Amino acid sequence: MCEPLFLEPVFQERIWGGTALKEKFGYDIPDDLTGECWAISAHPNGPSVVKNGEFAGKTLIELWTEHPELFGNQQGGVFPLLTKILDANADLSVQVHPDDEYANEHENGELGKTECWYIIDCKEGAELIYGHTALTKEEFVSKIENNEWDKLLSRVKIKPGDFFYVPSRTIHALGEGTLVLETQQSSDTTYRLYDYDRPGQDGKPRELHIEKSIDVSTIPHQVPEFSPEVSTIPGAVMTKFVEAEFFTVHKWDIDGTAKFEQNQPFMLLSVLEGDALLSLNKKTYPIKKGDHLILPSGTESFQLEGKTMLIVSHL
Repeated sequence: MCEPLFLEPVFQERIWGGTALKEKFGYDIPDDLTGECWAISAHPNGPSVVKNGEFAGKTLIELWTEHPELFGNQQGGVFPLLTKILDANADLSVQVHPDDEYANEHENGELGKTECWYIIDCKEGAELIYGHTALTKEEFVSKIENNEWDKLLSRVKIKPGDFFYVPSRTIHALGEGTLVLETQQSSDTTYRLYDYDRPGQDGKPRELHIEKSIDVSTIPHQVPEFSPEVSTIPGAVMTKFVEAEFFTVHKWDIDGTAKFEQNQPFMLLSVLEGDALLSLNKKTYPIKKGDHLILPSGTESFQLEGKTMLIVSHL
């Protein structure tokens, strides 16, 4: 019988991390520099483990390999998506990710990294870096060589509920005091362009990847524009943020009882507010803020009853 797969998060320490994952979601984080919750992950650097049912104790990597029927028998070598929550207690480094072609050639077959952010919370006046001002590669390189970062980097003010699509080859960085849910390709490849000349955990500056960053950056800055599409059904308001090459991402606001059809090979659900009852195949499962789960292939239809908000993604 098909049942939801509830997953145990994996936590990653970062020099820019903090304690918001514990404060906002009640997670048992390992230390006060916890920057990332890898919530739904089949990446070898932090694979999620199933918490419930017949597959309890199995990693998502194992399920993808041994039980492709759970994912609609998708073709391809690796589980394609990765859901994270990031606590940017300090500024992240300014970075850029390669696309699939460049990563495959230069990073031992790793996927590229297109991602997107839903701003869960942020401090007053928070901002992020999203793109740059250079019109030519020569201008881009010149500003880097002359440390003209304030002239090169484009900053955007943000507020809770904002959404940003960040395709591969886009210069970007989260700013201090930001908590986001990130949906991305399953990749851990980051090229660090600028790190504010700060020391790493060993007291030495962290490695930069200037040449690779120059190689892969889109110049001039440009990203596809997506306008949120809002629709309603009884008990739910659904916002589709993006429908792109690697993923589609929605926000579901549930207030009451809402019925859905499962028309995807599988769906990833992250509960960001409230709680509800999830009903499928004549069984009911409580879900609450901080839960992350996969609705596998064969779910067909399901119901959510309660008052909650989820980020939902699929291929």
